[in-house]
Amino acid sequence: MTQTSTASRIPTGRREDEIQVYDLHKSFGEREVLKGISLTVHQGEVVCVIGPSGSGKSTLLRCVNLLETPTGGRIFIMNEEITDPDADVDAIRSQMGMVFQQFNLFPHLTVLDNCTIGQTVVKKIDKAKAEKIARGYLEQVGLGDRGDAYPAQLSGGQQQRVAIARALAMDVEMVLFDEPTSALDPELVGDVLGVMRNLAQEGMTMMVVTHEMAFAREVADRVIFMDDGVIVEEGHPDQVIGNPQHERTRAFLQRVLDPTHVPEQAAENEAEPEAEERRRRSRLF
Repeated sequence: MTQTSTASRIPTGRREDEIQVYDLHKSFGEREVLKGISLTVHQGEVVCVIGPSGSGKSTLLRCVNLLETPTGGRIFIMNEEITDPDADVDAIRSQMGMVFQQFNLFPHLTVLDNCTIGQTVVKKIDKAKAEKIARGYLEQVGLGDRGDAYPAQLSGGQQQRVAIARALAMDVEMVLFDEPTSALDPELVGDVLGVMRNLAQEGMTMMVVTHEMAFAREVADRVIFMDDGVIVEEGHPDQVIGNPQHERTRAFLQRVLDPTHVPEQAAENEAEPEAEERRRRSRLF
């Protein structure tokens, strides 16, 4: 997909357009990571963003809630422009939960306190009420009995579920997930994805950067494939994952779904000792 400038466009004003991104650019020094991204995420929609490492997926997500400052373009959250220099960024951010790869829990606080501190400090909610809200969401993610535990006493999957409960406890309109299972051992991934499936079924708006193709195909309303800072292809998961139209998408999915596959040309050029070592390693896993 060729990105065209949409900087002159204005938001639709429709309540169902919860995230609107227009001609987004982001550079780190001389390296341009995002090269004119435009997209919309509707209310209740689950959008999965896939693509190779370095394609700009996480940078896009971090720009949406202004953890990274865009170099150019406009971003609207619930029809409020978060990129406006005069915007109340904290107020707009309060409508978005963020779940990171590395959980980002406070290690010196209990699980319950991790889930209440945002409510009491940012939203000025009474502590007793905040604890009641937090306990409800901890129950929802299957950790209602771990409120007094500290993060170090939990598995990685449990910590990530606490991070999801913490985001939900802020009474958000949407949740952004930045590769939420990438730091987990394989046997722990299922519990976290199960919580995310439940959120999707309940109608939570979600934008998910992920390498979990089965999750994207099963849960997403729309899949966006990014490469080299642009949106190459987007559509229903059956289309993008099941029947990709672009060569870059096909090549990426082939690598992800069949990690042992080597393109024919690469195989011809590969030295035999290296090929044998690769085959030996593939048999170990």
